[in-house]
Amino acid sequence: MDLVDGMRVFVASVETGSFSGAAARLGMSPKLASKYMAELEALLGTQLLHRTTRRLGLTVAGEQMMAQVPDWLDQLDEMRNGLREAGRGLSGTIRVSAAVTHGEMFLAPLLRKFREPHPELNIDLRLSDRFVDLAGEGIDVAIRIGRLDDSALMARKLGQIHLMLVASPGYLARAGRPESLDALARHVCIRDTNMRGDGAWPLFDGDRLVRVPVSGHFLVNSARVARDIAIAGQGIALCPDYVVHRSITEGQLEHLLPQICGPQLDIHAVHLPQRRMARRTRALLDFLARNLAGSTAAE
Repeated sequence: MDLVDGMRVFVASVETGSFSGAAARLGMSPKLASKYMAELEALLGTQLLHRTTRRLGLTVAGEQMMAQVPDWLDQLDEMRNGLREAGRGLSGTIRVSAAVTHGEMFLAPLLRKFREPHPELNIDLRLSDRFVDLAGEGIDVAIRIGRLDDSALMARKLGQIHLMLVASPGYLARAGRPESLDALARHVCIRDTNMRGDGAWPLFDGDRLVRVPVSGHFLVNSARVARDIAIAGQGIALCPDYVVHRSITEGQLEHLLPQICGPQLDIHAVHLPQRRMARRTRALLDFLARNLAGSTAAE
């Protein structure tokens, strides 16, 4: 018996509750699984399992083994796979969920860059502004912006988004430039209904949070549409930096009240808890963490 095979039988027996379940998982006969288990215990000089007609139970030594062996086997498999696949690149499918605007404008170009050196890798990008059920929809990674509500998911912070007040030069020439938060309330504003709250804009004047009530003729559920309406001279918008960065650089929009800070929204990659993450998924998370660190403004 190979020591590794014996340990695989041990872990599978505990996880399935029987030697027959372990045998089915590992592709061997129940008799051989039982034999491997007995040989492992003989090799270690201690009993790992209590055997009854109904179930298998862990001894104290078995509990100690079960606390360490699964991770050790996972690391061994990961090392073997890494050595075998080192020259082949990544393969398979990664299912990614993201908000519509962020996904279209910023995430999709990054995913194209990530996939470029891996011709056998497939990216299934699903864009929606609702919170998707990762388990129910088979999502490997979801990119979420703002507060995380589901504590059952594993999360990795990737970066931050900053919200900026912007308006077109034409609007400012016609309506005047607001010089204070109080003046904002007297201007026509374009509200993005994806922002949570009562319709007021949460803005920071130094360390002081001020909720500024705003009103206007347009309520939209897209930061990109809010930007476009602002470019058309229809009012002031509060937009993520990556949405308006280029428009500011090209002179279509102006950054208003730069001393006033809009909310900073964290970007997280979330995924289901799992003992072993696929190599392609872990590689994507590392890539996104490197490329989303710092400013998220699209160049």
